Formats: sequence, C-alpha cells, structure tokens
Amino acid sequence: MERQEKQTDSLDHSDSALELDSTPLSSCEHSSSLQQEDPAAMRRSTDYEAVTTVEKNLDVDFVNKARSNESRQSKDLCTDEVQLGSYFSDGQRRVDYVLTYQIQKSGSAQTRSSKSGANCIQRLCPRMRSSRAPLQPREDPEVAAQEHQTDCHEDDERFKRDEFEENLRKTGLELEKDEKSTIPGIGFLKIHAPWNVLCREAEFMKLKMPTKKVYEVKQGSNVVEKIRMFIHKVTAPLHPKVGASRSQCEKSLCHPFSREKQHLFDLSDRDKFFDSKTRSSIVYEVLKRTKCTKPKYPIGLTSLLASGVYTSAYPLHDGDIKGVNTEPNDRKLLYEQWANYSVFYKYQPLGLIRKYFGEKIGLYFAWLGVYTQMLIPAAIIGVIVFLYGCATVDDDIPSMEICDPRNNITMCPLCDKACSYWKLVTACGTARASHLFDNTATVFFSIFMALWAVLFMEHWKRRQMRLNYVWDLTSFGEDEQDHNRAEYEFRVTQKKAKQEQSGMMDDKVKLTCTNRLPAYITVVAMMAFMITVTFVIVFGVILYRISIRAALHMSSHPVVRYNIRATVKTTAAIINLIIIIILDEIYGAIARWLTRLEVPKTDKSFEERLIIKTFILKFVNAFTPIVYLAFFRGRLVGRPGNYLYVVGSYRMEECAHAGCLMELCIQLCITMLGKQLIQNNLFEIGLPKLKKMLRKRKSELDSGQEQVLHKKLYEKDHLLGPFVGLNPEYMEMIIQFGMVTLFVASFPLAPLFALLNNIIEIRLDAKKFVTEVRRPIAVKAKDIGIWYNLLRGLSKVAVIVNAFVIAFTSDFIPRLVYQYTYSPDGSLHGFVNHSLSYFNVSDFSPGTDPLQPMYLGYKVEICRYKDYRDPPWSSTKYELSKEFWAILAARLGFVIVFQNVVMLMSDFVDWLIPDIPKDISLQIHKEKILMVELFMKEEQGKSFAARNRQSSANQIPPQPRSRPVSQAKCS
Repeated sequence: MERQEKQTDSLDHSDSALELDSTPLSSCEHSSSLQQEDPAAMRRSTDYEAVTTVEKNLDVDFVNKARSNESRQSKDLCTDEVQLGSYFSDGQRRVDYVLTYQIQKSGSAQTRSSKSGANCIQRLCPRMRSSRAPLQPREDPEVAAQEHQTDCHEDDERFKRDEFEENLRKTGLELEKDEKSTIPGIGFLKIHAPWNVLCREAEFMKLKMPTKKVYEVKQGSNVVEKIRMFIHKVTAPLHPKVGASRSQCEKSLCHPFSREKQHLFDLSDRDKFFDSKTRSSIVYEVLKRTKCTKPKYPIGLTSLLASGVYTSAYPLHDGDIKGVNTEPNDRKLLYEQWANYSVFYKYQPLGLIRKYFGEKIGLYFAWLGVYTQMLIPAAIIGVIVFLYGCATVDDDIPSMEICDPRNNITMCPLCDKACSYWKLVTACGTARASHLFDNTATVFFSIFMALWAVLFMEHWKRRQMRLNYVWDLTSFGEDEQDHNRAEYEFRVTQKKAKQEQSGMMDDKVKLTCTNRLPAYITVVAMMAFMITVTFVIVFGVILYRISIRAALHMSSHPVVRYNIRATVKTTAAIINLIIIIILDEIYGAIARWLTRLEVPKTDKSFEERLIIKTFILKFVNAFTPIVYLAFFRGRLVGRPGNYLYVVGSYRMEECAHAGCLMELCIQLCITMLGKQLIQNNLFEIGLPKLKKMLRKRKSELDSGQEQVLHKKLYEKDHLLGPFVGLNPEYMEMIIQFGMVTLFVASFPLAPLFALLNNIIEIRLDAKKFVTEVRRPIAVKAKDIGIWYNLLRGLSKVAVIVNAFVIAFTSDFIPRLVYQYTYSPDGSLHGFVNHSLSYFNVSDFSPGTDPLQPMYLGYKVEICRYKDYRDPPWSSTKYELSKEFWAILAARLGFVIVFQNVVMLMSDFVDWLIPDIPKDISLQIHKEKILMVELFMKEEQGKSFAARNRQSSANQIPPQPRSRPVSQAKCS
C-alpha cells in the first residue's frame, strides 16, 4: 500500500511537471525557476518532524492488520465506494477534503493554446516569416490583448496552485486530481491525510481522544437515579433511534492524543479511531497553515479562495441520504431521525449532531432545543392570561361604559378639517379587544416572564456544563490559540515592507489603533448613518398613517369611513414588516463590510465584532416601530387648539381611547408572524432551492451526466450551497427572544407563536444542514460565546421595558389611582368620564376646526379628548391638572418598585441555582483521579519493566568451570 501511495505521489509530481512544461512562452517570467526546482529536495527540506523509529516499531502490528483488512476490502471498495466518490481511485485512501478550481474547456483551451503558441513562435523567430507565405488575417488588437491577459492570469493561478499543492505534499498530505468530472469547467483536488499525519496533527492540536479506560457514570443519589430512570422510561418514545454504541452509564476516559502513548488508546480499528469530522478538521488546520510564497506576499488558503485560485473548499458528507441501496451512514441517520418533520415531537440526537457537525453546531441546536422547551410553560401561561381576558371582557367596567350608548360622549376630531366629531361608542370594539391584553393578569405575566428569562439562562448554563462534561470540553480553551486571519497577516506584511523601505524596523510588527483609526471613524459614521436611516423610515411610516387617515376621512364611501382605524393600523404594520425584512438583508451585508475594514486579528475577534454590529443594526431596525408605538405615540400630541405639527401641516397622531396597547399588539403580531413565515419559507427554503437549481443549470448537465453525478459524492456536494455560519440562525432567535421578553406585557401570545415557530425551525435548520448546504468544518466550542451575553442583557432590559409598558402604555396605573383615590365607591364606575377632559370648540385655532361643525343634526359646543387637563371654565384652562401629576408619580413609583422587586427575585434565583450540577462536578473530580491513577499505573509498569531489565542484565549466566574463572573468583 505504501509503495502504491508513493507511486501515486510521483504521478502527481509528473502531472504537475507536465502542466508546467506545457505552459506557453508568453506566460509569466518565473515559470522557469519553478521548473528547475528538485521536488525531492523540496520534500526533504520539510519543517515537520520525521516519525521516529520507536513510533515505527509501535506501528508495525497495526500496519500489518491494516494491510490485511485493506486487501480483503479493496475489491468491494473499488466497485462501490470509488464510484461513490468518497475514496481515491485506488479505493483505499479516503477523501478527507476537497478543493475545486476553474479549468479551461477543451475547445477554448485548444484555441488559446494554438493562438498563444503561434504568437510565441512569431515573437521568437520573426525572420521565419517568408514573403511567399500567405498573410494571416489580423485580429483586433484589443481582443488579442484581452486574451493574452486572460492567459497570463490563468497561468499565474496555475503556478500558485502548483506551489500550494507542492507545499501540501511536504506536510505529508496526499493529493489526487480529477479534471474529467461531469461538471464542465470545474477541477477537483482530493486530499487524504495518512495515519502519520493524523497522529502528528492530533498531537499538535491536543485533540482529546478516548482511551481504553471506561468507567461508570453516576447521575446522583439513588433517589435521583430512580427518578431519572423512570422519566427515561416514560419518555422512551420521544428519544430518537440513533443506536447509541455505549450505555449512558458508561464513559470513556479521554486524554490528549500523544504518539508516545499510543498504547493508551484503542487503535484496534484505525479507520474508525479518527472519524470523518476529526479527519477533515485536521486537514483544514494543515491547509490554514500552508502558505504560497511565490507572490509578492505569502498567501494562504483564504486568500487563494478570495482571489479565485480555488473556487471552493469543503469536506465531504458521509454519503447519500436517499436510495434503496444507500449504505448506512451518519448523514442518512440524521436525515431520518432528525431532519424530518414527522419526528418533530422527538428529542434531538445531540450526540450524533456533535459527532457529525462538531461541538459548535451541536451547542447551537442544544441551545435551541432548551429555548424551545422553556417556551412551553411560557406559552401555556400566556394562553391562560389571554383566556382570562376573554372570560372577563364582559365584566370590565371601563369597556362597558365605552360601549354604553346612553353615555352619549362626543369626542374631538382626530385630524384637522377633514375629520369630524365622533361618538365614543364607536370605539367599543377596540376597547373590548384591548382588555384581552390589558388586564390585571398581564402584570403578573410580566413578572413571570422576567423570572422565566432568568430560569432559562440558568437552565442553559447547567445544560451547557453537562454537555461540556459529556463531550470532554471541560478543559478546552485553556491553551487554545486562534490563528491570525489572512487579511490581518497581509496588512502586517504590507506594514513591514513599508518600514523596511523607510529604514524603521520594529521587532514585532502589528496593527495598532492608529492604523485602524480611519476604519473606526468609518464604522462609527456608517453605523450612525444606518440608525438615522431607520429613524427616518419609521418617521416616513408615521407620515403615511397621518396622511392616509385624513384621506380616508374625506372619502364618501361608508365602508371606507367605518374601517379607517383597522385599515391604517394594518397597512402601516405591513409596510413596517416589509421594510424590516429588506433592511435586515442590507444591514447584514453592511455590517460584514464594516468588520472587514477593521481588519480583526483572529477569526474569533472578527466574529464577535460582526455579531455586535449586526445585532445593533437589526435590533434597531426591528424594534424602532415598536418602541415608537409603546412610548412615544400619543405622548407628543398637544391638545385641541394647540396641537403639535411636524413637516409643516402634519398633525401628530394620537392613541385611541383604549390606549396604544392594541396597536402595539397588532404591530408585534404582524412582525413576529411575518418575519417567521417570510424568512423561514422564502429565505430559508425558497432561496436555497432556487440557488441550487441555478447552480445545476450553470453546470450544463444533461440527463446522462445527471445519472453519473449521483455516483460521485464530491461533485454532488459541490452543487450544494456554501455554509455561511451560525450567525444568521442565532440572530433570528435573539430577535425573537427580544420580542418574547421585551414587550410581552402587550402581547401574551408571543411565547406561543415563538414555540410554534421554533418547532418548525429546528427541523428546518436540520434539513438545511443535512441536505441543502455543504458539510461545515467541525469547530470546537465550550459555550455559545457572545450570544449568551446578548441574551443576558436582553433579559435585564426586558424588566425595565415591561415596567414602562405597564406604567405608561397601558391604563393599569390610571385605573388603580382612580379606584383607590377618586372613585366614590371604590370601583371603576366613572373612570372613563374621569379620564376625559373638556374642550370648547370655539377655542380651535383658525383653519383647524372641522369643515362640518354640525354632527348628527346638532351643533357641537363641547367635545372631549383623552388627557388630564383643567376644563375651559377653569381659571387655568387647558393646563395639566393635579390628577395628571398624581398619576405620573404613581407611574414612576411603579417602575421603581417593579424593577427592583423583579431584579431582586431574579438575582435570588440566580444565586439559588448553581451553574454546575453537583453530579457533574463530582464526575469531573472523579475523572481527574482516574487519569492520575492511569498514569501512575503506567509509571509503575515502566519502573517494574526497567527493574526487570536491570536485574536480568546483572544476573550472570551459568558457565562451565575452568581454571581462569576459578582463579578470577579467588582473586
């Protein structure tokens, strides 16, 4: 097998040499120097350590076993697996990673090579042209120059690829090219990591691998264990059938892999010791470290992908998911037991998700599952609150007073000139609907949701710690160092070159705040501009509401005039939804561009900066209309005769008599449902399918090639969409979490809608990861990173926001003040009349009074409006009354008391629940003891073997007696 690998390696060298020899003479000048390099010498000049003789002796038995197994399985692999495309052409070496690149099509390649060859001959031998030879028709000089430039560019890309691939071979990786694929114009570079490379890189990366030692895991005391076993039996139908290889009560002791301690690990089956996820991660680490030094600045894989030298890079999926003859694999199992809507009621197979996609993606789905489970009690309580409002709507005294036609209260016009007077009884439907969400139970539901957010965070911390223990991540991150990004190294190299030219060299060159100052100024200016754009758009929607209300009031159609409020509210909410969805996509692209301007040093820093910018922009975009409705609408209105106007003659809109809570509820409902339906169905289902269809059209496949394509896995994976990261998934859920917690006082059904969405979201994301996108690189992570800080911040802000919503947006505080201060019988009878002020219509400003002063056949002299002001017959007419200041003081006092009480209760719950479960802390301590015992036994075994060798060396073997020996003994 090793001889065959060397032959393949040499064939790869000869192929690259042939490619270099066949380059046209008009290509770039450094081709000759590349051809003169000795590949063997280049391979000997490696920076990697050679495998020692001790390691070779340790590997002898495993090599013999592997060869025997490979010889038995080679025939089957050559017929099935090779055609599948997950192995090299020899049927023995697994494809661990794939790089793709553009290649010339046959017709265009021959044309260009013949043209370039003719041009080169004419340039080298101008005297060979005879006068008797017919003159060739001259080409357009611009077209010829363009083709020459294209040839030079393609040759330069090929030189970079050849050098990069040669450097990959130096690291020990094995390569194989496929330029005869069924996808025209695409070449595939298959990469395989042999056993010695896997061992070396696993030791460098300090990968924790399972040892032979297996110990029993106890979940706690006997009572806790019995309860856990009972719950496990009851919920057995909800567990996915993924076939766990080992019982949950057993766990392998894991230790960082070491080539010197290979005897500690179970290496009986080398093919399964490093699974496909680990193998691709190891290859990716090697790819990130490998540089191409031929250009002016050393560039890595990221720069090669950005410049088009390689078009894509991805690991392979484990196999197909459909078909009768499809071999069982983890991908197919995930598709059947996880990425399927028919199993929506089952738990997620988190262990299999982590095994296939890595810890970072596994933690995301674990967090999403915990969040969805915690939404169940919140949704139940929210439905109860809503049903309570439905049950008590007929007993609500203020609603009954508004709906009573005997009160005969005439209200002031809602707009200038076009609007007429109106009766309060016409707002009966709005008042009854507002009671469904604005009732006494809403206050207690807000307190419950504040505590729910704390319980959710604590539950997730404990769940995350348990997963860290099960997935052996407890010690991860202590010695981890993130690689520098390619853009950062490029900028550092540029700065170093400038310093060399100026003669001012530093020992350690890095980008400082001074170097990034222009980028920081641009980021701050652009963020402020984008936020201003959001405010301007929301203000534009406000003007739309004002103008469309006036236009509808001028209509003569009775149906239009009757449904003015519903039409204005609904259309404005839909316009806000469309704007939010469009700006979300724009802001995401702008945030990424701004983050690139800053040139962060590491991928972690880049991701955190990108998340913060995207969150700020999308949060402002989603919640600005909601904040306006909750806290500003109806506050900046003025009074009849002295209204507040904007942009000339636009009078600021006021709330209905029942308050702005109903409009806030409508806006939240349409935004939540619209974002979930449109983003889930259109962006996450429709767009990926459309892009996949376009990629298939672009690949120019006919029906015959389509059948061949089904047998090559790396070609099928190439047609899948690229993995763009978890940030969009997290961002969608964080915005939803904000809508569930921040304004839950105005919309108790928000947890229910979020729960229904997340049940679909889990399976939708699962299907996308398994079937729609290429397999992502497995990334280790022990937590969800900065997203936890954002969740914790939102849960703190939610307490304050809900306090202000209850105090200032709803009528909860005015009703309490009236009931216990001004009511003659201690009830809410007369609250509506108490909350309305009087206005004399003769005090209207000129040009603002209604065009029709008569209403229902009589002239109106006094109208009412919702505010606490002195009547027109008072000495201080239209001034804020003492009731206004009493209610304002009560509102502020409620905010202070509510905030401090809920914060105190939240901190108490946080203190009461430990972050690390007790049984997990005991198991971690037990694992450390077992590890020490394992190494102590190993040292004792080594010392015992050393003593045996020493005693055997000191022991004198029996020899026949002879005189010299006896003399020697006597002497």
